[in-house]
Amino acid sequence: MNFLKINGEFGEGGGQIIRSAITLACITKQSIHLENIRKNRKVPGLRPQHLTAVKILQKISNAKVIGAEIGSTELKFIPRDLDNLELSEDVGTAGSITLILQVLIPVVAISQKKLSLTIKGGTDVPWSPSFEYTQHILKEAYSRMGIEFSLQLIKRGYYPKGGGEVKLQVYPSRLKSILFSKRKTNNVKLICTFSKIPIEIIRNEIKRIKKKLSDENFNVETETKNEDAIDSGASLLIYSIDENSIIGVDSLFNKKTQSFDLDFDKFINNLQSVDENLADMLVVPASLGPRKTTFLIKDITKHLETNLFVTSKITGCKYGVGKLTNGFEVIVEGISNSSIK
Repeated sequence: MNFLKINGEFGEGGGQIIRSAITLACITKQSIHLENIRKNRKVPGLRPQHLTAVKILQKISNAKVIGAEIGSTELKFIPRDLDNLELSEDVGTAGSITLILQVLIPVVAISQKKLSLTIKGGTDVPWSPSFEYTQHILKEAYSRMGIEFSLQLIKRGYYPKGGGEVKLQVYPSRLKSILFSKRKTNNVKLICTFSKIPIEIIRNEIKRIKKKLSDENFNVETETKNEDAIDSGASLLIYSIDENSIIGVDSLFNKKTQSFDLDFDKFINNLQSVDENLADMLVVPASLGPRKTTFLIKDITKHLETNLFVTSKITGCKYGVGKLTNGFEVIVEGISNSSIK
């Protein structure tokens, strides 16, 4: 059997390579051999959230998988035809549900299948998008690209115990290639969710953040939700959406500093069309679209470089990156892969 070999050490050398590779393997029905998975990380190899994503995709695509175990630095994934499924899964830790959804949603939607999934784990945990980011930012962007899904939060789950639960529905979709241009709106939505943290602290933080945004001439609408979780915690999302742009920045509450570690610069000074995290998530569907997808971004991250490389290697899509005055233009030419029509 012919395997496409992918070096997991390339670029950022983390979970992004795993997610993109197995996603595209399922869609294009290309057998892949991932080597050196997270080899240089403090804890190398597959972690629980990676393994959960692999195992769910194994079920959906009737795949043969070799090396699917915690700590494995090699993985062979041999996909077959996809099925419509109704599943219930548990990461077993506070492993990120949202990172797993990043894999499942495009695979099922682009492959013209349906998925109903109830999954337990972490909804708002370090180094991954918050539930609100997925619900408001990724959902909006994917909808514009023709990918349709719905999310329902059953229970919030913070690090370290997790215990969160999410219901996902994915629908057969037709991909579109789109253009994101510069942000025009100055209207901002701020959403804060919290559990077992004094409301006075949360209110003070929201007031501080709202003032910071208002001082930069943004019109801010706020929403605060007290939702019970096993662990204490809080997450915050600020975002703006218009016909040209989708930009969001999220943050978890730092219990040591009693504040949100929010990088305001990534939002306030981003006059382009998408934020750096969303840029990563656009590459896979863009590579399979009917035409060119274009977006503007403030900075080119290691994650984006990695995703562009891996995606082009598996799909054969072409991409280009051009320097602008205050950022970069990224163009991904879709291949309209015949296996997904």
